[in-house]
Amino acid sequence: MTSEKESNGLNNYAFALEGRFCDLPERGEDLDSSIDEDTNKLAYCVTDVPPWYLSILLGTQHCLTAFGGIIAIPLILSQGLCLQHDGLTQSYLISTIFFVSGLCTLLQVTFGIRLPILQGGTFTLLAPSMAMLSMPEFTCPAWTQNASSVNTSSTEFIEVWQSRMRALQGSIIVGSLFQVFVGFSGLIGLFMRFIGPLTIAPTIALIGLSLFDSAGSSAGNHWGISSMTTALIILFSQYLRHIAMPFPTYSKDKKLHTSRVYIFQILPVLLGITVSWLICYILTAYNVLPAEPGQYGYLARTDLKGEVISQAPWFTFPYPGQWGKPTVSLAGVVGILAGVISSMIESVGDYHACARLSGAPPPPRHAINRGIGIEGIGCLLAGAWGTGNGTTSYSENVGALGITKVGSRVVIVASGLFMVAMGILGKMGAVFATIPSPVIGGMFMVMFGVICAAGVSNLQYADMNSSRNIFIFGFSMFSGLVIPNWILKNPKAIATGVVEFDQMLQVLLTTSMFVGGFFGFVLDNTVPGSKQERGILAWNKAHEDDSCETLETGQVYNLPFGLSSYLSSFSWLRYVPFCPPGLSSSLDPKQPLGTPDPDEIKCGRICKNV
Repeated sequence: MTSEKESNGLNNYAFALEGRFCDLPERGEDLDSSIDEDTNKLAYCVTDVPPWYLSILLGTQHCLTAFGGIIAIPLILSQGLCLQHDGLTQSYLISTIFFVSGLCTLLQVTFGIRLPILQGGTFTLLAPSMAMLSMPEFTCPAWTQNASSVNTSSTEFIEVWQSRMRALQGSIIVGSLFQVFVGFSGLIGLFMRFIGPLTIAPTIALIGLSLFDSAGSSAGNHWGISSMTTALIILFSQYLRHIAMPFPTYSKDKKLHTSRVYIFQILPVLLGITVSWLICYILTAYNVLPAEPGQYGYLARTDLKGEVISQAPWFTFPYPGQWGKPTVSLAGVVGILAGVISSMIESVGDYHACARLSGAPPPPRHAINRGIGIEGIGCLLAGAWGTGNGTTSYSENVGALGITKVGSRVVIVASGLFMVAMGILGKMGAVFATIPSPVIGGMFMVMFGVICAAGVSNLQYADMNSSRNIFIFGFSMFSGLVIPNWILKNPKAIATGVVEFDQMLQVLLTTSMFVGGFFGFVLDNTVPGSKQERGILAWNKAHEDDSCETLETGQVYNLPFGLSSYLSSFSWLRYVPFCPPGLSSSLDPKQPLGTPDPDEIKCGRICKNV
């Protein structure tokens, strides 16, 4: 039985868990010395298997943690796809992205990086997608902007949005092939040599900043409701996060008892949306909100898409090509490539953070290569199924590992299965499609701000007292805002005479993250500066690979179902970048169980019984 410990000033862990504890790795300066020793305890390591009921509970929680980001993407895309007034199709998109996210999560945990890391829609592909849909040829017809003029079942309307979706699908499929190649060929290491904090910071920060118009449009439909949603999320996530609420739990030792759960710290976005949604329902039921379409606040009503739930089938089975045959455009592919590169770099950082929080050794090169390659396959599947987006590792779920102190990958497998089930349940997607627009806008206000701040936080590795670094970051950020804004206002300014080249430039120069990241990359690699000043040394130290191949490393990162042992019999496979080096064959079979291996002593065992 575990004893109650103090964690970040809290009386006990986010979940009171029964089981064995593991020590997180001692990494010297990598761990904050201010962190209490007890906070480095894990209830379950990456290879442990919690009880089935606990796996289901924590897997559901991980799915709920990712809800905000996964649901937000199809709702934002619906504006560029001319689907603002088609709640039923929005519900299909939500079901599809849940289904594919669950499928990709299972692939990543089983054959990819093999860490407890959840996969879901990515905002890095959202920015170039919206830039592509803002091109003149994809401008939504005026009649699609009027709810009373839209006949969602008409052939004309269906072709309007499906033609845009097919164009997105083709670009994502082709762009994902690049990620598959970079991952399985091992080129990701070469990319990381030239990319540092001054490239990452403006790239990620501008993802959030570039979406301010979407947030403002949704929130502006009723500023009172959107402000309330924002305030609730801030209240739950910042002010009430240290307050534990009693919940009934069951264990063999204590039977039915109460356990204190930090629910506000775990699910602030979901709670904020739910409370605002409920208030909107009450205001609608009592006709406090206006009933006339032209009046301010009408879009805050919850009965606008009431028929969506009744029309949606109980079960829906998303399948590849459900919107038709994908089409490919050079402009779209190039724009998506910019997002794919950003997603890859971000995922490498997530792998190391996930390993650290789940009690695993640092991921070796073959596991990172395989993880990036599987993410590319995930984007390929997302494009084929027609989510309008790709997939990537979810940083917020990596953070949830530190809250729950459960690093078992079995929990993420349960989460993947739960998301697949949600994608099949058509009514579930329809429920989320009925969330009022101002509530979504309030969520965007917080979410996009956090994305922006997460990008800026990468500057901690660089010397920001350096005038060189201040110049590069400031110029990259400002250029990433000015140039796309001017191009959007002057779409006919680009006229080289080659239509395909004009379209490619149009997408790239209206994608803020590409413009800012491009200038950051070029200037950081050409303006003289030491590696320490640029933050390259600190960045590499935080994301370095551990070349030690210990028993623990093999247990965590080798392929499942005995594939690693089988492949180790082929000596030439050791040169394949994504194949494990066949650790099992290098260990002494006569070594007694529990005897420390010399390599383990050198690198340090990660999980230990207490």
